[in-house]
Amino acid sequence: MNKGEIYSLTIEKMLYEGKSLSRLDDFPIFIEGGCPEDVVRVNIIKVNKKYALGKISEIITPSKHRVKPLCPMHNVCGSCDWQNIDYNEQLKQKKNIVIEALHKELKSDFPVNDVIPSPKLKEYRCKVQYPVSQTKVSKRILSGYYKKNSHELVNIKYCPVNPCIINEINEFLKQKCSELNISGYNELEHCGLIKHLVYRISSDLKRILLIIVINSKDIPKELYTLSKILITEYPEIKGICANLNPKKTNVILSENTKSIAGDDFYIETLGKYKYKISANSFFQVNPYSAEIIFNKIKEILTSEIKKPSILDAYSGVSSIGIWLSEIASKVVSVEEVKSASSDAKYNAAINNIDNLEIINQDAEITFSEFIKEGICFDVTVIDPPRKGSTNKSLDYITKLTKKYLIYVSCNPNTLARDLKILTDNGFEIKYIQPVDLFAHTYHIETIVVMKKTN
Repeated sequence: MNKGEIYSLTIEKMLYEGKSLSRLDDFPIFIEGGCPEDVVRVNIIKVNKKYALGKISEIITPSKHRVKPLCPMHNVCGSCDWQNIDYNEQLKQKKNIVIEALHKELKSDFPVNDVIPSPKLKEYRCKVQYPVSQTKVSKRILSGYYKKNSHELVNIKYCPVNPCIINEINEFLKQKCSELNISGYNELEHCGLIKHLVYRISSDLKRILLIIVINSKDIPKELYTLSKILITEYPEIKGICANLNPKKTNVILSENTKSIAGDDFYIETLGKYKYKISANSFFQVNPYSAEIIFNKIKEILTSEIKKPSILDAYSGVSSIGIWLSEIASKVVSVEEVKSASSDAKYNAAINNIDNLEIINQDAEITFSEFIKEGICFDVTVIDPPRKGSTNKSLDYITKLTKKYLIYVSCNPNTLARDLKILTDNGFEIKYIQPVDLFAHTYHIETIVVMKKTN
């Protein structure tokens, strides 16, 4: 096989990170934009010893699972790369991704439940992050998503997975920026003011917090003028903040966030609980599916153990800890981001929860301190970032946990890696439940219940 050759192939399945897989004489070919059971003509664009990369030049016979994408920008935007696949097939492929990741790492098959679908397939994202740039000649402000595998910005006017009100506000904001001579960021030259627009919106779509990320150490007066215009035009906007991020970095939000207008937070309501969400605080992007996850964890623990002591690690604003507090004797939430821990304390107070302790510290350090003090928990719940947990933290967790471990993961590969460590150190897998938080993408959330065996 050589670069530039063209083959007729059948798409076998979808892979984590969005590509589809086909094979030629058992040699794997990774293809962008495929759909399982497509028969396609593929142009080989790269060949390695173990695999090749291909690009579809023609769809000879479209799969029965292939559908018209929701978004007209689907082929150029690098965000929702599975919109061309019908939703039931998306769920089937996501379950298979979880199964294969676990099998590859653990060398054994475990029963995986069918993926619980997202209650909403459109307008489900309650956090939207748009990079911003500006055209050279017309000076028009652009915002949207990058093309896949590039930093070339695709200007987005309408995104079907973002709330319509965000699409509307974003277009209005860009127009006002042009009128006020507020510049967009030039990544190559590291100049221009606005780097990102970050929208956070409550699940009832009635409360919005806007964070304007700027390439500056100070807030220019034009930003105050813009904020006043926005809040007057859109009463749903409860607050606008400036995040001062003058460094040349891929990190979107710095730790320096200042209020410009209104509040510097919004209140989310899920079930009977209220959550304060600040600019830098983590909260699930899809709160409709997040509620399913919280209830599933609560249901599992209620059936297995009465009034457990619970360690809630990587806890954010203590969303899971608060949800489990009524079935627990005590919950200890550990979070290293200061603003999230502050929000967690506020949340415990407004929900009248008196058995929740909040610790603002790196998880690994806290685990070490617990072990030195001889503190253990009946149940540990961990919801680490995409990179998973550290080996040291997992070692501590095996010592801190007396009965059950609940692992909530957004990355099947790091989940499988960490489960291998845990199963080698006295835990057995009892239950695996994927939940779809990210419809039309390859991302998948997974709940794993483990029981201590020694």
